[in-house]
Amino acid sequence: MATEQHDGQEVDFPSAVVVIPALNEEESLPLVLSDLPSVGRIIVVDNGSTDQTASLAADLGAIVVEEPQRGYGSACLRGLAEIDHLIQSEELLVDVVAFVDADYSDHVHLLGDLMQPVLDGQQDFVLGSRLLGEREHGAMPPQSVYGNKLACGLMNLFFGGRYTDLGPMRAISMKSLREIGMVDQNFGWTIEMQLKGLRHKLRTLELPVPYRRRIGTSKISGTVSGTVRAGSKILYSLWRYGWSPNRDR
Repeated sequence: MATEQHDGQEVDFPSAVVVIPALNEEESLPLVLSDLPSVGRIIVVDNGSTDQTASLAADLGAIVVEEPQRGYGSACLRGLAEIDHLIQSEELLVDVVAFVDADYSDHVHLLGDLMQPVLDGQQDFVLGSRLLGEREHGAMPPQSVYGNKLACGLMNLFFGGRYTDLGPMRAISMKSLREIGMVDQNFGWTIEMQLKGLRHKLRTLELPVPYRRRIGTSKISGTVSGTVRAGSKILYSLWRYGWSPNRDR
């Protein structure tokens, strides 16, 4: 593993950028940031927080950008736009982009295990599978487990995938990310990336990852309306990015 100096400190993954969408995560986000491996840049996308999420992230050394349009995908797309800005303005070298949640459910100290196969040129896309790993009791409610199994089963059946999860912790090469052209602005972000990974024949690896109960209440599976909307969006995304004749790329 190559290391470089950045701001006087040794960086284990200098060509890696981590994007963290965040909405009112002042309690959990500092824990996430403290557990991350050292990377080239950390971008926290504040998706309209009303607490101290943004200021805490900045105090802890992250680049903080705002995305007022609510939605997981909108926040991730804003993070990608900031990466493009950094590449142009700072001539930053980015080989891999990783995504993690801000709620401390992901064991982000393991993120290097996902990034390294991409940096080594062995994989284009590496996903952390919560369903293959050990989950703390209550970390994924039954509707979330069922929804993930259903979505992956349909992708595997109709598009030749071998997915087990739509896990949020993932790493993808910058080259592949540009190739697939992400567009989804909310719940369909993860399934869009996985479907497009199949369509573009990305070398893909799933690794088992542990998963803990999140801090705070989930904006999706923690509510009935969020669960219904997420399930509907998953089915819509299968059509839009898989079967639709007007699918994006």
